Amino acid sequence: MPITYYNSPVGILRITEDEGFVTSVHFMDEAAEPDEPFTPVLKMAVEQLDEYFAGERKEFDFPFRQSGSGFQQDVWQCLLGIGYGKTISYLQQSKLMKNPLAIRAIASANGKNHLAIIVPCHRVIGSDGSLTGYAGSMWRKKWLLEHEARVMGSGQTSLF
Repeated sequence: MPITYYNSPVGILRITEDEGFVTSVHFMDEAAEPDEPFTPVLKMAVEQLDEYFAGERKEFDFPFRQSGSGFQQDVWQCLLGIGYGKTISYLQQSKLMKNPLAIRAIASANGKNHLAIIVPCHRVIGSDGSLTGYAGSMWRKKWLLEHEARVMGSGQTSLF
C-alpha cells in the first residue's frame, strides 16, 4: 500500500493509497519525514492539498474512498455537501439525513472519517456554535475553519 507524508500548516499528514484511491488522510502527532509522493494518485492528492492550503482549492477531485458501513458512507456523503467555508451542526446534519434521532450515531460516524480535510468533518460544530468533537484535535479544527473563512473573506465561518 503506497504511503506518503505531507507537511501541512496543521502538521504532517499521512496519506495512503490502495488500488488507485486515496484511502486515508491522517494527522500525525509524532514526527515523520515528509517525502515525495511516488504514485500519480498520491501526487495529485498532495498537489490538491497544496492548493487547498494556498486558498486556491475548495473541493477535492482526486480519486478517494474509505471503507465503512452503509450508514457511515451516507454520513460521509452528507459531509461532502457542506460548502467550503460553511458549517453545520450535528443536529442540522441529522435533519439533512432525515434521521433527527441519530445525532450521536452521526457524530460517531463523523469521528470515524479517515479522510481528514478531504471529507470535511471539521465543518460540523455544536448547535450552540461551539467547536466540538474532532479526531484531529480542536486546534486543527479551529485552524481549518479559520483558514476557510479567511479565504472566503467572511472573517468567520457561516452556517450551511
